[in-house]
Amino acid sequence: MNARTVVSLTLRSARSSVFRPRVTLLPANTAFRRGYATAEQQPSGQQAGQKGKGNSNLLWAAVAGAAGIGGYYYYRFTQGDLTEAIPHSPTKSKLTPAQFQEVYNDIAKLLDSNPDYDDGSYAPVLVRLAWHASGTYSKHDKTGGSYGATMRFPVEAEWSANAGLKVARDLLEPIKKKYGDALSYSDLWSVGGVVAIQEMGGPTIKWRPGRVDQTVDKTTPDGRLPDANAEHPNHHREIFYRMGFNDQEIVALLGAHAIGRCHTSRSGFDGPWTFSPTTFSNDFYKRLLEEKWVVKKWKGPKQYVDKNTGSIMMLPTDMSLTKDKEFKKWVEIYAKDEERFFEDFAKAYQKLLELGVPFEEGTPVIEFKRL
Repeated sequence: MNARTVVSLTLRSARSSVFRPRVTLLPANTAFRRGYATAEQQPSGQQAGQKGKGNSNLLWAAVAGAAGIGGYYYYRFTQGDLTEAIPHSPTKSKLTPAQFQEVYNDIAKLLDSNPDYDDGSYAPVLVRLAWHASGTYSKHDKTGGSYGATMRFPVEAEWSANAGLKVARDLLEPIKKKYGDALSYSDLWSVGGVVAIQEMGGPTIKWRPGRVDQTVDKTTPDGRLPDANAEHPNHHREIFYRMGFNDQEIVALLGAHAIGRCHTSRSGFDGPWTFSPTTFSNDFYKRLLEEKWVVKKWKGPKQYVDKNTGSIMMLPTDMSLTKDKEFKKWVEIYAKDEERFFEDFAKAYQKLLELGVPFEEGTPVIEFKRL
């Protein structure tokens, strides 16, 4: 594949990106986010269906102008010049822990830079980018994982499971340009996931640098990421056992569905899992057990909505957690004990981000300070 082909495919992907209007704007401060989730403010069905509107370009321009690299980012998004051809040569990070803290801070400043994006935050899509970049790992042949950042290439970027992640990659591109070859995409994307979790009020995630960007031939086959349509609990085991996770770790990682939302333009599904989709909490488990779930009546794929408001949803794979004795045991534990969930999630998430990474001896373990 030559450079012209890469540029053509990249631009085609850029034109197809869809941005969803803001539904709610939650407080940017971590403490306020946590308080909002604890209060569990549940909107009526009518309120939940309303979409926030406004003069997004003017507001976004004002925010971007005050956010340093945000001005560059604002121009790229509003002018449609989203992505340039990405170098194919391997890159390894050369930054110190103190410099990685600066990277963390740069990312954190972008999370709430566009109030018109999903619920006013890019944090959930950064978690999804880090997860999808890592979740291709196979313990059987030691391929895939966050070591490589092969989603830089169209062959992986255009998987249906990765639809919409161009938003996250483009968000981080100015930061990559700022640090150049001293920062690999592999480390950048994984740090982005850590930033997002912590700044949404989640646990501290221990992180190590050392991921090296790989060439296109290291791209794994499509089909290694979970299928949201799967209704049998063993689908989770097929996917996560391949990576080396056990049942408890599977349920802990799926607790990240407390944040973010689905889009009909990407997965075909629609809606958030919880009433506070930009706050990291144990609310996914609570909603899964406490709400009355009914199949949504629409022309889209099968999904469930809460009977009370019809404003939050669950995927078939989510509902399968309640149909398996071992999975449900952990759902119930985490629904009752958020501290235990945070502890287990932090360990499992660090493991996910490190799958397949051959760390050098003496690689520092970094605990980032929140912005």
